[in-house]
Amino acid sequence: MSDTTSATRPSRRAATLAGVAAIGLWGSLALLSTSVSRLPPLQVLASTFAIAALLGLARVARRGGGALRALRQPPSGWLLGVGGLFGYHALYFYALSAAPPVQVSLIAYLWPLLIVLFSAALPGGRLRRRHVAGALLGLAGVWTVLAAAGDVGVRAAHAPGYLAALGCALVWSTYSVVQRRFADVPADAVTGSCAATAALGLAGHLALEPTVVPSAGEALGLLALGLGPAGAAFFAWDHATKHGDLPQLGVLSYGAPVLSTLLLCVAGRAEASPRLLAACALVAAGGLVATARVARVGPGTQNNTCIDN
Repeated sequence: MSDTTSATRPSRRAATLAGVAAIGLWGSLALLSTSVSRLPPLQVLASTFAIAALLGLARVARRGGGALRALRQPPSGWLLGVGGLFGYHALYFYALSAAPPVQVSLIAYLWPLLIVLFSAALPGGRLRRRHVAGALLGLAGVWTVLAAAGDVGVRAAHAPGYLAALGCALVWSTYSVVQRRFADVPADAVTGSCAATAALGLAGHLALEPTVVPSAGEALGLLALGLGPAGAAFFAWDHATKHGDLPQLGVLSYGAPVLSTLLLCVAGRAEASPRLLAACALVAAGGLVATARVARVGPGTQNNTCIDN
């Protein structure tokens, strides 16, 4: 192993762990969203991303950088950032209005599997059997969770919603993988994308929705969403997708819906069941398979030498 590889590996590991933190924060999204379910969706989108933009500006100011530093990225970076953040959420909200949430979630959560597949197209990328196997196990776990929530059959009347959900999967997986080509753009650039997403959400809200004044509890919910799953999570994910292990991140992302369901159970908003435990086991198995290294013993090879399969 070269010194260069040894030097870069901790950075890659730390970036992957940042992605795990983002996935953990996204696991709280459903529970936190229940506290603002009375508010119009685009109003929630505009509010939470405005808070995320302020969080980003605070990060820049804390390190002594100017506010314009967050806007310094090429036009293609702007297109990717705003298209990824706003495009995913706009499609997701539309899908929920046009099709049952169980089917929408099932289709939208194809994005971790697509990340695993698309990452092989990157320079130096390689699709390994363990990544595909882990992603399929994770997908089976998500299917198990969502199937427990109700009928997962499809109906022609809901086709627009299904297509929008598929668009969600394609947009987010593409955003996550193409981020690698913008590895030199600092995470502060997410601030500008969040601000633009908030502005687009506000325009859509004013054009399409009535404004609802949030209660004190709802205001706290918006703040928690903006600081967590709709804020810090995107900064962490930006760093992870640019510098971490994309196939592993794709597989580990299946933990978000399972964690989400577990938190809802702990909060008394969902019921624990053997099916949920089976889903957790499948997702955990997928993560272990995807991150495992196979030990091969042969002439001139020590027993403790591990290489990727």
